[in-house]
Amino acid sequence: MSGELTGPGRTRSLSRRFVLDSFALLTLVQDEPGAQMVEDLIIAEDTEIFISSVNLGEVLYVVQRHFGEQAAVHVEKRIFDTPKVKVVEASWARVKSAASLKAGGGISYADCFGAALAEEMDAVLVTSDPEFRRLESEGKIRVAWLS
Repeated sequence: MSGELTGPGRTRSLSRRFVLDSFALLTLVQDEPGAQMVEDLIIAEDTEIFISSVNLGEVLYVVQRHFGEQAAVHVEKRIFDTPKVKVVEASWARVKSAASLKAGGGISYADCFGAALAEEMDAVLVTSDPEFRRLESEGKIRVAWLS
């Protein structure tokens, strides 16, 4: 990871708070390109890592669909046994924020929870999902793009 965040007309140092979206967690779980970046963020001493419970639920259903229920249970246990990763429940304020982001179109409702959490926590969203490009270009969220 370069340590810099670039977007339309800006470069700024990355925050040390990160929100993993479902793509980021699936990248790690399936050891896909970008997994090392996610792992490095989790093990770094100076980072805070969050994931929306809605995004974690999305990961669990994808894992269960492709690899079975036991694999999903393993992923769930692994996340909750990793003290560094904080699973954040969906508050009513975040539900409304996600709904507002969804109303703008072009992004799934589940993804809106990750974006709303990143916005609320003033954190960088970690993803490889192109649906977030619009929100990044509008300055609503900061994104660390996985390879």
